[in-house]
Amino acid sequence: MHVMKEFVVRNWTELEDKLFEGSYDSRIKRHRSNYVFRGLSDSSYNLLTSLNRVCRDNLMLEQCLLRNFKKYASNDLNIDGFWETLSIAQHHGLPTRLLDWTFSPFVALHFATEDFSKYDKDSSVWCVDFVKAHEYLPKTFTDKLSDNYAYNFTTEMLDSLIPNFESLKNYETEVDSKPFVIFFEPPSIDSRIVNQYALFSVMSDPSVTITHWLKEHSDIVKKIIIPKEIKLEIRDRLDQINMTERIIYPGFDGLCKWLTRHYTPTEHI
Repeated sequence: MHVMKEFVVRNWTELEDKLFEGSYDSRIKRHRSNYVFRGLSDSSYNLLTSLNRVCRDNLMLEQCLLRNFKKYASNDLNIDGFWETLSIAQHHGLPTRLLDWTFSPFVALHFATEDFSKYDKDSSVWCVDFVKAHEYLPKTFTDKLSDNYAYNFTTEMLDSLIPNFESLKNYETEVDSKPFVIFFEPPSIDSRIVNQYALFSVMSDPSVTITHWLKEHSDIVKKIIIPKEIKLEIRDRLDQINMTERIIYPGFDGLCKWLTRHYTPTEHI
């Protein structure tokens, strides 16, 4: 087993270099990274889904949550697909086994530095090679990707394979009964999804966190630590390139979030 790589950066230049490291694809002579990113305001946090945080060991409540979401939201959903329904539920705050990621390292940096109440803590950005992660999928899934000339899934592709979570769990028999992770892009539900360049991960077994899975496959992940001493500098640079709440949360809510943070006096951070 490999040891997961952790890097402590000292400044913006080191951070940028580490985020874009390995992005060059010599086959097409373009910079096209296979990494996805998740920023956390406290580097001690693990990659824990809202389902695991809220329901803890009572994961059978997942079925109740989703059933009642579909029942009470039926007038507004107007869709039949399991995975699109699940994506909408996650997007609006229902506890699910999905975890949010982004293709953009700068979006991840925003989430790592937006919360001033965490400026006494180091923050972090998790970087995962999702293409290599999919090499551990059951053959049924890798064939689906190959047939669609794709590196990651859409909700439509998943619906054609998996009508529910029980079916997802059953596929573990194809990989020696081991849990696996799937990365997929949700439909463009709203501009927030689009602007955040978002995708989700989902574990075949909700009792196995992706943190645990990545420790078993540590050659495809790196964790970048942003010391608390440089968080404000990183935040200011992100603001200057317009990676702010105005972009992340389009509309009045994002505007007010940005203005509140922008005009918070430095001595109050």
